[in-house]
Amino acid sequence: MTEGIKTIIYPVKDLASAKALFTKVLGVEPTMDEPYYVGFRVAGQDVGLDPHGHSRGMTGPVAYWNVDDIKSSVKALLDAGAEEVEGVKDVGGGKLTATVKDADSNVIGLIQPA
Repeated sequence: MTEGIKTIIYPVKDLASAKALFTKVLGVEPTMDEPYYVGFRVAGQDVGLDPHGHSRGMTGPVAYWNVDDIKSSVKALLDAGAEEVEGVKDVGGGKLTATVKDADSNVIGLIQPA
């Protein structure tokens, strides 16, 4: 079902400041730098900064589990008692994401690479 956690996305209010901070802490320049998202890749890990995350209900970083079939993975989690936060959506180039939360309100992110 999963290849492990390979992506973590942080909701940020000030994208420019967050980009400067993460550039320093990660020691690399962004691999994607757009007004709607800044992404970094370090040692096989994707780190994203989402300036719209707070408006979509993100209260902190969300770890995304890489999966082969996001629809069946979401269904399995819902069948196990999870609650949908954000349904499956294409975030660009065929990459699909979704989020659910468990009974303790922990957010679980899923991502299916393009």
